[in-house]
Formats: sequence, C-alpha cells, structure tokens
Amino acid sequence: MKILLVDDSRTMRNIQKKVLDTLGGVEFGEAGDGLEALTAIAAAGKFDLILVDWNMPNMDGHTLVKKIRETDKATPLIMVTTESEKQRVIDAIKAGVNNYVIKPFTPDALMDKVKQTLSKLAVAAAAAA
Repeated sequence: MKILLVDDSRTMRNIQKKVLDTLGGVEFGEAGDGLEALTAIAAAGKFDLILVDWNMPNMDGHTLVKKIRETDKATPLIMVTTESEKQRVIDAIKAGVNNYVIKPFTPDALMDKVKQTLSKLAVAAAAAA
C-alpha cells in the first residue's frame, strides 16, 4: 500500500507514519504542502491513500483536495487538521475528502478513521463489481 502524507510539519508526518506503519507493507511518500503533493502524485503515478493537512504554505489542503478530485475521484483522501468547525468539515467533504480527523488525535483514532475509510471503499468497490 502506498500512502502519501501531506503536512507542513515533519513531526506530524512522522507521527502519522509511525501509526500507519502498523498496517504493514506500507510505502510512504511525503510532501510539505499542496504543490509538493501534486508533484509527488505526478511522479509516483498513484497512491492508495492520501492524508492531507488543511493549513499549509503555498497550497492549502482544501485546494489540494479539489485539484486531486478534478482528475481522480477514486483515491481515498482523509483531511487531518486542527480545523474543527462544522462548516470546515462540510467544506472538506464537498471538496471530496472521504473522512476527517481532527488534531490532536490519538493513534487509535487515526487508525480507526483510516480503516473505516478503506473498509467503506472496499465495500463500495465490491458492490460495483
């Protein structure tokens, strides 16, 4: 599984990596902002899951999600952010995220959201087949 972690905080990316590494067989890509993420996506071809922070320099996560969804409706996207206002969550969902995690999070909370997201998409894919 290839997971792209998009967050301007290297510390946050390392925390996410440590939690998600327990899934086993995970290959990580990292980006410090939306522009770096688009470059990483173009270079790697495809990721199986992308975690996106909202507040980043150069290109924020909300804009990144909209850019990704212009060409890719399938890749699971999870917004991981300090933005906890209801309207922000609604805006993120309208932009195309599959799930939303509010920082600070516990390792179990992040893992639950990741598993929940991947499980929902697997069920949807099976139903469509």
